[in-house]
Amino acid sequence: MILTISGVVLLGIIVFLFFRKDGLKASHAAVCALFGFYLAGTALAPSIKAGGASLASLLGNLQF
Repeated sequence: MILTISGVVLLGIIVFLFFRKDGLKASHAAVCALFGFYLAGTALAPSIKAGGASLASLLGNLQF
């Protein structure tokens, strides 16, 4: 739950900054699509959330 909320907030801030500062480009559209999937309750959303959790787990386990 915490990962989902923080993911939505982070992606929302990124989308806002892209619209405000840089205009919307192809890479920005990908972030907007992720943001939409997190907000929507579609059948595909659980798979994308699981991918986000997996990525967060991967990044959390990296040691420098």
